[in-house]
Amino acid sequence: MAKITYVEHSGTEHVVDVANGMTVMEGARDNNIPGIEADCGGACACSTCHVYVDPAWVDKVPAKDDMEEDMLDFAYEPDPERSRLTCQIKVTDALDGLRVQMPEKQI
Repeated sequence: MAKITYVEHSGTEHVVDVANGMTVMEGARDNNIPGIEADCGGACACSTCHVYVDPAWVDKVPAKDDMEEDMLDFAYEPDPERSRLTCQIKVTDALDGLRVQMPEKQI
């Protein structure tokens, strides 16, 4: 289980426990975190679960694959270093303390 902090664009923080094996998106969805829409349900077929990974965590999350890179082209104001789709980040104990910030909007 990992404690993950979701930061809304306004700065409001939500700290939740997310079980190992779930995705960061599922943790947001199951805890009613605003700002992550997840329209495709985690199929990496949209960009509505886009977040910016805290700079301290960029090198600690698993690398993006080509499909995620392609979908991030459709995200709102993607950052080449920090942008991720939360449906593609599987939770493990190694992600305990992860911080992600939502963009101003999802598209």
